[in-house]
Amino acid sequence: MTQCIIYPNEGTIAIIHPCPCGLTVSEIARKDVPAGLPYLIISRSDLPEDPTYRTAWTADFTDPDGHGIGPDAWFAEQAEQNNGG
Repeated sequence: MTQCIIYPNEGTIAIIHPCPCGLTVSEIARKDVPAGLPYLIISRSDLPEDPTYRTAWTADFTDPDGHGIGPDAWFAEQAEQNNGG
């Protein structure tokens, strides 16, 4: 995948590099970003090339692509959908 997911995490930016798994990038973001945190889906090419100052990277999350629900809620949601909920 050429996209990645970023979200704020304890004063820094966390990055998720999705692998092909049958889920869309948006589904992976909802599942893997901690509950309530905003996320952005960006191109990997938009990440700074030099990771030396990674802890100083910033991003504007005022208009996020969505908010995470975390894995527990995501799996419960999937189970409910699979059981006719």
